[in-house]
Amino acid sequence: MHTLKGVSQTDQYRALGLSTFAFTVCFAVWTIFSIIGVKIKQELGLSDTQFGLLVATPVLTGSVSRIFLGVWTEQFGGRVMFPLQMLITAVCVWLLTSVHSYEIFLVAALGLGLAGGSFIVGVAYTSRWFEKERQGTALGIFGAGNVGAAVTNFAAPFLVVALGWEGTARVYAVVLVITAVLFFLLAKTDPVQQARKESGEGPVSASSQLEPLKNIQVWRFATYYFFVFGAFVALASFLPRYYVGAYGLELTTAGVFAGLYSLPGSVFRALGGWMSDKWGARAVMYLTFIVSLVVLFIMSYPQTTYLVSGINGPIEFDFGVSVGMFVALTVVLGFVMSLGKAAVYKHIPVYYPHHVGSVGGLVGMIGGLGGFFLPIAFGVLLDLTNVWTAPFMLLFVLVAVSTIWMHVVIRRMERSRHPALADEKYLSDVPDKPLEKPAPATGKPSGVTTKPAQ
Repeated sequence: MHTLKGVSQTDQYRALGLSTFAFTVCFAVWTIFSIIGVKIKQELGLSDTQFGLLVATPVLTGSVSRIFLGVWTEQFGGRVMFPLQMLITAVCVWLLTSVHSYEIFLVAALGLGLAGGSFIVGVAYTSRWFEKERQGTALGIFGAGNVGAAVTNFAAPFLVVALGWEGTARVYAVVLVITAVLFFLLAKTDPVQQARKESGEGPVSASSQLEPLKNIQVWRFATYYFFVFGAFVALASFLPRYYVGAYGLELTTAGVFAGLYSLPGSVFRALGGWMSDKWGARAVMYLTFIVSLVVLFIMSYPQTTYLVSGINGPIEFDFGVSVGMFVALTVVLGFVMSLGKAAVYKHIPVYYPHHVGSVGGLVGMIGGLGGFFLPIAFGVLLDLTNVWTAPFMLLFVLVAVSTIWMHVVIRRMERSRHPALADEKYLSDVPDKPLEKPAPATGKPSGVTTKPAQ
């Protein structure tokens, strides 16, 4: 337990505000290929699979790097690591403008992906400024920096129209450099790092922190995050391409509609944390999965023409999801995914209060890998099936598997805590026992009643 002696509310709000702003900028950069990638695809004549790989490559680096950036943040502190990570990323973003081949684009995208690793740097830095009772709310506010994806979807299409994709990349690189400099100048060394400097104490060993990763429960939480975060990142990158291809929209319009999905998928994360505190993370996960199943089923239904043999001859009618309904469905999906992201991270300090860093890092990494593999899978499905809604079918299956796994484990936990339930073969949980046999008629005159059994 770290001490907050001498830390004022001003210090706390400064740390939270700076880290949230920096994370928002980094997340906007992390998803830049969702917009400029469409233009690059057209220039290079890429297939959907190649485009999916290009969009997903930054997510790979951003996911895997979380482990290393987390360790280095423990060693050197977030005040040093956050600006350093942003400066290196800015160089990679600027170099994008001098690339002309697909293979080199992939290499540059690996460097750009360091922007996604900012999440674990910010979590480690922000959490050290707050008491245990307030860490959840603080991290929920910090996590709302996912709104950077919406910033990119809203703003980048207009920058592309005005400056071209190369000019857009340069603007993003300059913004990153400015943010890095401001963060280093305005942020303070966190209390834990400051105390270590004064006492000469070293951090906890990596081996002891990684011990809980042997538990299958950790990987189950990671599977949940694979959807609520990984699919969120994947869809934030894929939806502009989907709107342009499936509905024939202009890129600017497609970016705005994709931003309508990204916005609730980011800003309501703090609400998800509050709901998890009030009703429990398990209830929020059930809500997330059930609503997602319904929404994804509708979204995955392709435009279909039916021909029915009627009494007076064939009857033909069409079924499909209009662009307006589809946008509305994405807003609902983004909202419940935002709640689910907070619920997953609510589980971690409850089960692993002394290993939040390692367990949270692994869960975040697996979730980020979802943002890498899913866009590739989307592209492969489009190339193989030629059905625009095939990616949503894949997400429906993923959510169904997660829901079943979660429910089975919860039922096992309940039976292990209440062994009598395992022996009950005929009754459900309601009622507790069969209804008693009705009392025989007493033969008393009408209007006379008997006292009911207590």
